[in-house]
Amino acid sequence: MMAAVRLLAALAAFAVVLGDQTSHVSISHGRAPAVQQPRPHARPRPVPHQSQRPTYGPQPHPTRPSYRPQPTYPPRPTYTPRPTYPPRPTYTPRPTYSPRPSYSPRPTYPTTPAYGVKPHAPSGYGSDVPACAAASGKPWCLEDEEYPMYEIQGAAEQNADKLLSLYADVADLNTELSVDLPGYHKEETYLCPSETAYVRPLRAVNSDGKWRFIVNGIKVHYETLTQTTRLEECLNEGYACPLVPKCYESKCLQKSIYHRFLVYDPYDKYFPFAIETFKLPASCGCLLGASTLDH
Repeated sequence: MMAAVRLLAALAAFAVVLGDQTSHVSISHGRAPAVQQPRPHARPRPVPHQSQRPTYGPQPHPTRPSYRPQPTYPPRPTYTPRPTYPPRPTYTPRPTYSPRPSYSPRPTYPTTPAYGVKPHAPSGYGSDVPACAAASGKPWCLEDEEYPMYEIQGAAEQNADKLLSLYADVADLNTELSVDLPGYHKEETYLCPSETAYVRPLRAVNSDGKWRFIVNGIKVHYETLTQTTRLEECLNEGYACPLVPKCYESKCLQKSIYHRFLVYDPYDKYFPFAIETFKLPASCGCLLGASTLDH
């Protein structure tokens, strides 16, 4: 019973609150709501304008606009058009060259000896007897495996002008008529047999008894330098002349002559060329004794 009373009281309180806010309806103790009738001769109250509202009391909040203002942007800059360039020229491809020829290495020259120290002479130079002359026993070599061809070639290219002037002094040697026997007198002959030949020596002993390198077969400025000489050796030196009667005292004698050759000096660093004299066999004569001449 108490619970029902409390429920009715709560509903009545709620109805009163609701009636005040909406339609002024009053509810009390379960009675029906009474509708409020308008008063007779009642004038409607004028609604004041928004601008005539009093300024006292709390102010209403301003209403926000229903749209957002559009932002203002600066005008776009005007760009100048890009310049038009002429087309690139077309180049022809580079020609392909053949590889460079491979040259032989430069010859190595002997270094300058220290002051006060005597340099060691190469094999077969100076007082040493070369291997090419050890078997023959002659003071010259026509073939030499140790001949310094590349060293002489390199030195000749560096001193070509001065070398060619020296070579002209010894190159003009004409011995065409002194090689064979005279042909216009068939009855004439040599008293002693001999062997004659044109040779181009590579090494020889000079007049001082020293072995030297002779410039032969060297190319300088498209010219080959050669030095040719005539040699005549007795076949029976010291024996009696074959065509002389035995009752006469006679013997075959080797005669020599001095030749001038252009030589190479490996120890001269300024100009390693010079002209030296060499004593070589030139003819074979028959020597008669003093008693033979008296008769």
